[in-house]
Amino acid sequence: MKIGNKEFDLKNHVYVMGILNVTPDSFSDGGRWNSLDAALIHTEEMIADGADIIDLGGESTRPGHIQITEQEEIDRVIPYIEALKTRFDVPVSIDTYKGTVAEAALAAGADLLNDIWGLKYDNKIAEVAGKYNRPCCLMHNRNTTEYNDLMEDVLNDLRESAGIALAHGVSEDNIILDPGIGFGKTYVQNLEVMNRLERLQELGYPVLLGTSRKSMIGLTLDLPADQRVEGTVATSVIGVMKGCAFVRVHDVKENVRAIRMTEAILHA
Repeated sequence: MKIGNKEFDLKNHVYVMGILNVTPDSFSDGGRWNSLDAALIHTEEMIADGADIIDLGGESTRPGHIQITEQEEIDRVIPYIEALKTRFDVPVSIDTYKGTVAEAALAAGADLLNDIWGLKYDNKIAEVAGKYNRPCCLMHNRNTTEYNDLMEDVLNDLRESAGIALAHGVSEDNIILDPGIGFGKTYVQNLEVMNRLERLQELGYPVLLGTSRKSMIGLTLDLPADQRVEGTVATSVIGVMKGCAFVRVHDVKENVRAIRMTEAILHA
């Protein structure tokens, strides 16, 4: 898969997406990178630590978050995209579920669209995805935690998202799927999806795993968001063992090291 000007060998390596939240209210690092200088310094650190992609978010999607307008989100993220693309030779992902924001971000040079609603929240975003035909990460999400059969329903929902992308002109080789840990699932359901991640391989698309510092880890270990590094690393290792192609994390260095060690063992 090609993302930006980089080729990703998804059959032989797991890649790390570093999280850059430029929001005042992110659940774990709200406000820390909410200035351009701070964000650029942090991005440089993440790249040095081994980040392969930088995922830029301009609106918090934590439970109970306050939704901002499309224009507010555009005004917040575009200067960062332009600065990142000018200063660094690394693919930049835009984390948004709004079509107008996606259009502005992709036009400004974002290399990947990361939609937490799998193209189902805003009808326009699928059109934008097809227009630009850049790699898209489509996450599983629901407004409810009621399922008939958890894994079958998750797989079918993700098939639907992939179908929407294909119907709007996104190439099959530009689709990435995300099981949506922490979204539309209870604590126990999140653990079950983690335990059965290998089932996503049935869909035939690369899988991105995003568990970093999430409540599943906090509830298991009884730890606040800024103390969940080891728990996140454990989930990343499981993701590698179950066939994921990407992990999306705050703590890049620790996860990169754990992934490299896991790969060395698996490839021996």
